[in-house]
Amino acid sequence: MNETFDAVVVGAGPAGSAAALRMAQAGLKVVLLERGEFPGAKNVFGGVLYRKQIEDLVPEFWKEKNAPIERSIVEQRMWMMGKESCVTFSHRNEAFKEPMNCFTGLRVKFDQWLAGKAVEAGAIPVYETAATELIRQGDRVVGVRTDRDEGDIYANVVVIADGVNSLLGKSLGAHQGWKPDEVSLVVKETIALPREKIEDRFSLEGDEGVTVEFMGETSLGMAGMGFLYTNKESISLGIGVMVNDLTKKQIKPHELLDSVKQHPVIRKLIKGGEMREYAAHLIPEGGYDSVPALSGNGWCLAGDSAQLVNFVHREGTNLAMKSGEMAADAIIEATKKGDFSAQTLRSYNDAIRSSFIMKDLKKYRGMHKLLKDTDPSLMFDKLPRALNEAAFNMFSVDGVSKADKQKHAIRLMKEAAGGTLNLVKLGIRGWRATNG
Repeated sequence: MNETFDAVVVGAGPAGSAAALRMAQAGLKVVLLERGEFPGAKNVFGGVLYRKQIEDLVPEFWKEKNAPIERSIVEQRMWMMGKESCVTFSHRNEAFKEPMNCFTGLRVKFDQWLAGKAVEAGAIPVYETAATELIRQGDRVVGVRTDRDEGDIYANVVVIADGVNSLLGKSLGAHQGWKPDEVSLVVKETIALPREKIEDRFSLEGDEGVTVEFMGETSLGMAGMGFLYTNKESISLGIGVMVNDLTKKQIKPHELLDSVKQHPVIRKLIKGGEMREYAAHLIPEGGYDSVPALSGNGWCLAGDSAQLVNFVHREGTNLAMKSGEMAADAIIEATKKGDFSAQTLRSYNDAIRSSFIMKDLKKYRGMHKLLKDTDPSLMFDKLPRALNEAAFNMFSVDGVSKADKQKHAIRLMKEAAGGTLNLVKLGIRGWRATNG
């Protein structure tokens, strides 16, 4: 392509498509580049999408006939897993229905839908094409080189949204590649189940949905969390653990997921299901201190490429879309000025840092260090096991007084932590880690 575009977006995931859509809506000439056969062909996520960030781009999208919605979430559950048990916390509320707070979706459908919105607005789709390197003039990025013959694409700004292993981000020196304790490997299966079984097993009506997130003995002593999300006629089941722990334990990802499926609480919910899809994907979990430079002369980083994932609340897709939107807004203003320097594009950095994205990441800034410095078997094995044993004893009517049971529960938690002082220290460190 000999023409110079206002922007080229690398990656048609949530961040890239959001950026392309916003810029196309503003009348900019935008190319949306995707290495997959179609958007979503090479992308994986747990399965929860948030209304607010999508609605900011496509008002009342849920009213569309082809809206990529599986089930509107009315209940969110948290499970602390023992070997054959779980202690649960949940919140169910009819108020989540109108307007919906979040919903389950399938990435292959959602990505195509959102990219399609960008194309409808005027973005030019170029799929099955990989960006191999950035084209530069001095210290400024002026386009991308692709794997097509004569496939150089020139643009005033390049939006880099090519995922966690961002090769273009590395080539800029924005980051040197993530460390094994900054990324988790998520393995996931989509398990087909009849609609009526899903609704019966989770006490649902119509298109209501439930999310379950769990931690404990299901991660086999490694730092990680699992999830189970209800779709219309399938269940998304997966678990993610830190890559450094997987390396130490020498456990294969599919073995970890197989172990999760055998847990009696989960086994009964997926009973009779048929595995339709298996996938694995890296998720950036370095948090606040791992966020690299977000923009420079002629370029912006968005989504997973910029480590914008709130791993504590398992939020990534909404942060990706919001970052793509904010990058687009900065580029729109830069286009009006005719200035694509780092100084002008810094407004994107400022917008991110004043938004909920960086405020939330800063709040949990210490979580990465807490997980790094704490034996994962303590928080993901010993303490959940002790909590489950304490709950079992408390609810057993066996002639032992409730006062004695309470003392026993406290003793179990102390022993799991290695003593009262260690338990107190862990509590203090946990509080600090979740308060910036």
